[in-house]
Amino acid sequence: MTLLVRKALAPGWQVPLFLSLMKRSLTAGLAASALASAALPAVAADDAFPRQSIRLVLPFPPGSGTDGTARVMGNEIAAAIGQPVVIENKAGANGFLAAEAVAKADPDGYTLLFTSNTHIANKYLFKKLPYDPIQDFKSVSLLKEAPLVVVVGANSSFKTLADLTQKVRSEPGRVSFASGNSSSRVAAELYSQSIGSPMLYVPYKGNPAAITDLLGGRVDVMFSDTTSVMSSIKSGRLRALAVTSQTRLNGLKDVPTTVELGLPQVILGSWLAVLAPARTPDALVAKLNGIFLAALNTDSVLKNFVANDSEPKGSTPAELDRFMKAEAIKWSDIITKAGILPE
Repeated sequence: MTLLVRKALAPGWQVPLFLSLMKRSLTAGLAASALASAALPAVAADDAFPRQSIRLVLPFPPGSGTDGTARVMGNEIAAAIGQPVVIENKAGANGFLAAEAVAKADPDGYTLLFTSNTHIANKYLFKKLPYDPIQDFKSVSLLKEAPLVVVVGANSSFKTLADLTQKVRSEPGRVSFASGNSSSRVAAELYSQSIGSPMLYVPYKGNPAAITDLLGGRVDVMFSDTTSVMSSIKSGRLRALAVTSQTRLNGLKDVPTTVELGLPQVILGSWLAVLAPARTPDALVAKLNGIFLAALNTDSVLKNFVANDSEPKGSTPAELDRFMKAEAIKWSDIITKAGILPE
């Protein structure tokens, strides 16, 4: 069950009206989630949860799109629960540091993983992980989804995706792509595989560093989540060549999709979700689910999503369980077909 169905912003619509429709859909979802949670047992000796600050651990650096979303959402949660929400950035090691820290944390509801599809993709990109992405965590809620955007610097010679494709085909392995996370890398590799010619993979600890080098002309192209690059596109510092989706984005109406450009197999997006340590009691997870769904219903969070063409989702823990299992199958298939060998 998807709690919010995306609605296109028709010409003349105003953001407040759009937010009103989004909030109306989320409110219905909140009621459904409350009914689903009612059957869970009460939290033993801790009905007053939360009694202290909640720590959101991110596998991405400060300044990343995920970091910005986490801080906006954290502010709303802190105001609602009367306790601080601490954002802890544990970037690097391909997301292993953050995920392992949460997997080993006390299952008391106070340490959570605020993560993306990188969490699932890593299982198929690396031969060995210090944790299991599904078994060592308990689902709290899916937060949002969005396609990726193919971007180059404003001074790049690539004016269109066709320009990029021609160059990659004429000089295999010479065009470089920056990657600050697994979805960025997999999308670029999928594109390369689709056009039959490789690019040069340049890894980064996170998107901010990758975007800095892209702006400076030290790398040629990047497949990025919308949240990380939308402001740079709007300011003219980056040029968007395509979006990896079937339909155009409301905020980038003049940017064609990969489907329109003859690459229907290059459809890939990113998502955000909240996870807890595996042994967290179901009743605590239910409370956390309600806290995050309520935050999704606030103007500041919805405006953040609208500004970055992200689709607010919201889910029950069981729905996120099913979603992540389906994502594991999807990412395994994409990575295998793209010919990416585990490191």
